[in-house]
Amino acid sequence: MNAGLPTVWHRLDLFLARLRPHRAALSLLIDAGVIVACWNITYLFRLGFDRWLSARPGYDGAVLAGIVALYLLAFIAFKVPQSLWRFSGFGEVKRLTLACLLAGLVAALAVRGLGLVKVPRAVLTLHPIVALMGVVLVRIGYRMLYEHARSRIVGQGQEVRCALVLGAGGAARRLLAGIHQQGWLVLGLLDDDPAKRGARIAGVPVLGPLDAVRRPEVRGAATHVIVALPSATPEQRRRALALAAESGLPVVTVPSADELAGGRRLERLRAIEPEDLLGRAPVQLDEAGIGQLIAGQTVLVTGAGGSIGSELCRQVAHFGPARLVLVELSEFNLYSIEQAMGEAFPNVELVRLIGDVKDLPQMRALMQRWRPALVFHAAAYKHVPLMEEHNAAAALRNNTLGTHHAALAAAEAGVPRFVLISTDKAVNPTNVMGASKRAAEMVVSALAAEHPDTRFMAVRFGNVLGSSGSVIPKFKEQIAKGGPVTVTHPDIIRYFMTIPEAARLVLQAAAIGESGQVLVLDMGEPVKIVDLARQMIRLAGHSEAEIGITFTGLRAGEKLFEELLADADQTLATGVERLRVARLQGPWPGVDGMLAWAASEPCPTDSEVRQMLLVAVPEFRPLAS
Repeated sequence: MNAGLPTVWHRLDLFLARLRPHRAALSLLIDAGVIVACWNITYLFRLGFDRWLSARPGYDGAVLAGIVALYLLAFIAFKVPQSLWRFSGFGEVKRLTLACLLAGLVAALAVRGLGLVKVPRAVLTLHPIVALMGVVLVRIGYRMLYEHARSRIVGQGQEVRCALVLGAGGAARRLLAGIHQQGWLVLGLLDDDPAKRGARIAGVPVLGPLDAVRRPEVRGAATHVIVALPSATPEQRRRALALAAESGLPVVTVPSADELAGGRRLERLRAIEPEDLLGRAPVQLDEAGIGQLIAGQTVLVTGAGGSIGSELCRQVAHFGPARLVLVELSEFNLYSIEQAMGEAFPNVELVRLIGDVKDLPQMRALMQRWRPALVFHAAAYKHVPLMEEHNAAAALRNNTLGTHHAALAAAEAGVPRFVLISTDKAVNPTNVMGASKRAAEMVVSALAAEHPDTRFMAVRFGNVLGSSGSVIPKFKEQIAKGGPVTVTHPDIIRYFMTIPEAARLVLQAAAIGESGQVLVLDMGEPVKIVDLARQMIRLAGHSEAEIGITFTGLRAGEKLFEELLADADQTLATGVERLRVARLQGPWPGVDGMLAWAASEPCPTDSEVRQMLLVAVPEFRPLAS
């Protein structure tokens, strides 16, 4: 038989799985049949072949009906129909024994009490024992058949995962051709196309529309939900994920259209990733313009091993640079990105440098040595509470002074373009991290006026899903540990973007930005963090009763909501739909003094740093602690 087709064991397991939603009624029906058969077997044993029918009294049928009713009532009282036959063991046998003995005793007393003396006493005595043997043997036989089918399917006898698939298009057809080899059993398909309703695809029925996944009778014995809609719009995929989450089952998905184009196999299912939850159309880039900027050039990335820096390196590599200079302070992060880039882009020359943007001589030396055509400055400390308490000086020196060193060294080396990666927390900042990044924007704007041969620009965006320190990895870890999931405040909202989406827009901004501009990325609609937590809990197959949510309170310097544009800013549209230009008001006379102070002050306290930022950054309004 073709390896891509289901075997007889797959079909048998599928048939048994479809019966499980009706197991209580079927259990009673089968047990009733066994009790009837055992009644006749007992007569046969007592009277022999010649007389087992002819010697029965005329009221034997009525007696048998009453006995069957008594047994079924006893089974219901001992919760026998709720048990799973494939897990039958000693506990099940114990319940069946008590039920059969009780029903047999009551039946015998009732028959004798009603004066139905033509029913042999031996039949009344033996029938409970024979019935017990019958119902136990049926369950043992079912368990043996079930475990044999599983062992033939997956070779190890482990539990087969039963799935309901959302989507009945070409992706589902291809999925069905190979998924069973990984131990999956597809019970049914759901699709909103009315023309597919009632159809069968590769032998699997289309059971209804996508929202039918909410109905228990449709889910049946499913253990997972698979979303197989790689070509759907992001809004359609997000709706499918929301419906899947309502099922209460773990949710997995086929790879996205981009992943399939990159060579990933459709049947290689994966967990739900951050980009699956956003539901936005993919970014349309001016790839020709970006290619002209990068192809054949030397590109330098500071903070190359961080979340944004490493993705920038991957996106840059797609456009064929002559050389990619990786500047990173962390030895481990540098090693990790070097290994990943070497495997994915073996033809791109990598220069791996341990570098600290706070070291101006080193920045000058490496800019002069490698003469990049484009610098992406992603090195930054970004964790708000960590920078707020005891690390304010580190934030100021790394984020602001480090930006000045990297940008100044780039200008002195004649680098044509310098792009600062900024943040929405730089808008009306309420914390040290945001204020230090706002000051960094001021630095590049000031340098743009002093060094007209270099285009200085900043790109500002919000939280990046899946980046280090973001809520997605944190929530995943907490759910895996059994909870609770911690959220700072029930009303806190944030703008979100995936790492690849953010990196692509940074590249686009670098291609179209003019010197002195701050380009703002359209982050879409803000997301309520508690809603994100609830959705992740549901997609993992849990409820809030199982994985609770705990509100811990806003952390130091944290706002309920972030902004992308300050009140005094004006924006202009660009040729790219999701990029706008913020024209910021200046000059900022306090910046130069703050830079000189940060470079010379040996060890400023947190309060001294805040006082300096209050002078240099007019919008800085620290939250009351």
